[in-house]
Amino acid sequence: MTLSLHISPCPNDTFMFDALVNGRIDCGDLRFEVEYHDIEALNRAAAEGRADITKISYAVLPGIREQYALLDSGSALGRGNGPLLVGRAGASHPVGSVAVPGLHTTAHALLRRLHPELHDLRPLLFSEIAGAVARGEVDAGVLIHEGRFVYRRQGLELLDDLGLSWERTTGLPLPLGAIVMRHTLPPELRRRVGELLRRSIAYARAHPDASREYVRSHARELDDRVIDAHIALFVNDYSLSLGADGRRAVEELTGIAPE
Repeated sequence: MTLSLHISPCPNDTFMFDALVNGRIDCGDLRFEVEYHDIEALNRAAAEGRADITKISYAVLPGIREQYALLDSGSALGRGNGPLLVGRAGASHPVGSVAVPGLHTTAHALLRRLHPELHDLRPLLFSEIAGAVARGEVDAGVLIHEGRFVYRRQGLELLDDLGLSWERTTGLPLPLGAIVMRHTLPPELRRRVGELLRRSIAYARAHPDASREYVRSHARELDDRVIDAHIALFVNDYSLSLGADGRRAVEELTGIAPE
């Protein structure tokens, strides 16, 4: 059986799925046709029900819950891993225009929740935001993925760590991205895929060098130190299973209590 799988090219996704899609674990008769898309494109595609299994931003979970079921494994969720609001060093603040990595992302939802005073929000591809801020095309930007590790290279400064602000407000880890699977697929198959993904993540953590070529082939930032820092931050025990804290965090952000 072949299932369509949509994920992002960011290091945490390719690291988690490497063993699953590249034959490092036994998936039996299951095969996966993989497509790679920016997170905003993944969110739009999920709203249209395009893939059997897909990465999404947690912010869109309420809108797609009739089509997709949340898997217990594969989440980007934790502490100290949130989006960063940055501006140009020495520029006057507070800010006016802010670039966000899509209007359906958790980063956008979190910015609106924590900074309701900001109204001029402009969607840009996540990899273009730091450059747009540095060039003065926008006053500030919300960085995700690799951008949060390298923004100082472009003369930018931190205005707010949105993840830390969330944690101070709620006391909970921050849910960023999730893996979901079609409701129309049998529950037994969903459980099987969830367990395979859990095994894939465990394999990657136990053999971190095995996935390096695959991860680098899709990463936008090729510095191994940046890639390793990205993976260490976003792939953790919550990725193996949400657990009680993770479920509470998802419910706090989305209003949905995971099954």
